[in-house]
Amino acid sequence: QVQLVESGGGLVQAGGSLRLSCTASGRTFSSYAMGWFRQAPDKEREFVAAISRSGRQTYYADSVKGRFTIARDNAKNTLYLQMNSLKPEDTASYYCAAGGTVRAIPTEYRYWGQGTQVTVSS
Repeated sequence: QVQLVESGGGLVQAGGSLRLSCTASGRTFSSYAMGWFRQAPDKEREFVAAISRSGRQTYYADSVKGRFTIARDNAKNTLYLQMNSLKPEDTASYYCAAGGTVRAIPTEYRYWGQGTQVTVSS
């Protein structure tokens, strides 16, 4: 298994930027495809972005394309989500997840972090 811990969340004004990090321990980080998901109050967890084991392939939800960038540094066992041009509707708890294959469906990921809160004010 792998343990995941997110960091980097906070309060930011609309139009601002944040970079989320997810550090991994346990099994080899590079063995897993990784994803970012988010969940707002009273809403289901939704897909944000995903990246393959090597980092060669990335995928984004339509709502964040052009604004968010997913990246990984396997040497540092770290996953990143650079979030630019933030909007109030981006407000949610953000979770990183590890799985065997890049997917857009939360149930396809085996391991999850505890989440980090992102709040975007208008």
